[in-house]
Parts: sequence; C-alpha cells; structure tokens
Amino acid sequence: MKKILTILIVLAMVAAVTATVVLFLFPDQPPETDDSGSTQSGIQQVVNANNEFTFDFYSEINKKEGNIFYSPYSISAALAMTYEGAKGQTAEEMKSVFHFPESNILRPNFAAIYNNLNKKGKEYKLSTGNALWAQQDYQFLPEYLSRVEKYYGGKAANLDFVGESEKSRQTINSFIEQQTNYKIKDLISQGVLNAYTRLVLTNAIYFKGTWVKQFDKKYTRDKDFTTISGQKVKTPMMQLTGGGAKFNYADLGELQILELPYKGEDVSMLILLPKQGKDYDFETREIITSDYTLDDIELSSDKLNEYKSQMQETKLDYISIPKFEFDTKYFMKDTLSVMGMPTAFTDRADFSGMTGKEDLLISFVIHQAYVKVDEEGTEAAAATAVGGIKLTSVSLRKEFRADHPFIFIIQEKETGNILFMGRVADPTK
Repeated sequence: MKKILTILIVLAMVAAVTATVVLFLFPDQPPETDDSGSTQSGIQQVVNANNEFTFDFYSEINKKEGNIFYSPYSISAALAMTYEGAKGQTAEEMKSVFHFPESNILRPNFAAIYNNLNKKGKEYKLSTGNALWAQQDYQFLPEYLSRVEKYYGGKAANLDFVGESEKSRQTINSFIEQQTNYKIKDLISQGVLNAYTRLVLTNAIYFKGTWVKQFDKKYTRDKDFTTISGQKVKTPMMQLTGGGAKFNYADLGELQILELPYKGEDVSMLILLPKQGKDYDFETREIITSDYTLDDIELSSDKLNEYKSQMQETKLDYISIPKFEFDTKYFMKDTLSVMGMPTAFTDRADFSGMTGKEDLLISFVIHQAYVKVDEEGTEAAAATAVGGIKLTSVSLRKEFRADHPFIFIIQEKETGNILFMGRVADPTK
C-alpha cells in the first residue's frame, strides 16, 4: 500500500468580532488576492456555484429534524483550496459537487469575492481569511502553495506535527478562537492531529450586522411558536408595528418572502415563510385559509432568484419574528460522499497537486455553527474541519408573522452570494 498521510482543512466562520481582533498571520488584515482577471460574469459564475451547493447541501441535511445553520461560502472556500491540489477523478467529483467553473474562472473571481468581503469602510463587520499549516520538513509543491496564497490569500506557516502534535493543535485552535471571537473553542480535538498529519488549512469568515430598522426590545413578548413537529412553545417574539415601514417583500401564495437589510445595506437577511393561518382577499372579499409548510416550498438557486425577482418595496404594518440562538454540528463525510465525491475519502484519492505524490486523503468533515438573532441584529459563528488520516388570526393588514418554521439566508445583496443559511424549526432549542 502507498504511504498514507493526513490532510486536515479547518474553516471557522463567525459573525460578530471585536474591532481589535488580532490575526497573528495577518497583523493588520487578511492580504489582498490577485483578482486582476476577474469579470462581472465570472464573479456571478462563482456565486452561482456557491449558491447551487448551498441548496444541494440543504436538501441532504433537511432530512433531519431540528434547527439548521451553516455557511456554504466557507465550506466552498475551504474545499476550493483543497480542489487546487486534486487531480483526476478526485478533482472531477469535487468540481461536480461544488459546481466549480474552470480554474481560469474560479481563481481570479474567487479572489475578487474574497477581496470584496474584506473591503474597508463598512457599517458592518465582515471579513474572511485563509491560512495553511504545513509540516515543517515536508515538501509541498511550490506552485500549489503559490496558487493558494495568490488567489485565496492562504499564507503558509510551519508546525511540527510529527514531534509536537498537541502543541500544533493548540496553536491552530488558538488562532481559530481569535478569529471567531472565542465562539469556537477546541475545534480540533485531542488525538486528531498526529505524526502523520502533513497539512491543515483554515478559513475564517466573520460578520456582525445591525438591522437598518431595529426591533424595540419593549415590544418583545413571549408568544406561541408552532415547531416543526407541530408542538406549540412559548418564545420571545420581536415586533415591528405601526408606521407602515417599507421592506422588500412578496406574497407568493404558498409563501411570504421578506428582506431585512443590515446597516450599510450591502448584506441582508432573507426570510422564507410558508403561508399559514387566515388572510383576507380584498379582490374576492373572501377569507383564505392557508396551511403550507417548508415541505411545500421549492428550494433551489434558480427558484430563489425567481422568488427574489417578484419582491418589491412594500409597506408592512406588522412584522414579528422570534429571537433565536442555537448551535449545530454536522459530520459531513457521508453527506458529501452521497452528494457525489466519495473518492476523496478513500485510498484512491489523488491530491498529487499538493505534493506530486498520491499520499493524501480526507477521512472526516465536521461542520459546527452558532447563530444569534435579536432586536439589534445578527451574530453567527461556525467552524468546519475536513480531515484525513491515512498518510394565527384573520388580518386585514399586510403582516409578516413568523410564528412557525421558516428558512433564513444571509446574503450579499449585489451578487446574491449566500454567506449563511439556516432553518428555524424550534427557536427555543
């Protein structure tokens, strides 16, 4: 058998960091990447790839009950860096699962997206950075390291996994904690890194935004929320009432879609809410009873674009959404294999683009996430480790009452790039 080594990719995504976060690889801020070959159409191709993966992944994990939250951008970013070192069938499968365009499109346009996330002078906090942690005496191909740094901003640092696995783990975990404002601690557990570890890649994205129109805490009340299982639970519901404030909104029959912008209005949250309860049809003068669920909503990148195209600025008399805060964790190896990239997890994996040898594979993928939504805005954190070890009432007003399960998406408004996606099945969990 060929010599088997370890490859471990770790992502940390967070929303909400202090202004004094210090990244010891990036003393000031993540470095700029080479986006000189980017175009608007190329950026859109990379955004479309990320968004298609978003809904492919959701369709798999949606089979489980409970709340959902993850960052498709961060997962795609880490696997894009991994894909740079993949060859043959391994590369073909990864390209298919993540919908990556050709490399000459992917690289400069991913770089452009990366640079835009790191732009200065924003009214919100949003930044991303990458790093590579390499075994100090192991030879990686210079062209691989150069590509990752040039297009992904992934600077390399040497560690001694062979002689000091535990110290190396603590160093990486400390770095991740700083990037996530200590929301994600001990991401890499004891024993995961060992003498066969050769490379760890980390990605971090963090965001903190406040609503353009904030909810007044004095109007927050405990009210009923019908969970995905049909149980009613009491939960704090935030409310915007009176004034007829305008929001980007559409009533599509089976669902309502609402956009809540963050200050700066470059980033917003979309909420997709199945229609339930009773409404008054002003044209027919009839009361219409709806009982749609999330299962009735068609979800895909194209469908989301269709929903968004029907939104328009609308005066809403009442908005009510729950405060929520929850953690999620996914073991993604089996999911990604089912989605179409099993070879990367077997001894047939080919990551020779990293080393010139077929001696690396991925053995596990873990994604952990945290989100908090309250009257002021949104805070979220997540981390992913990819590792390989083998060398209701009648309403006569326009209302948006999210008192039953809904989907939420945090996106860049201009491109539609999905940074985070979640499902609130039970805000009390």
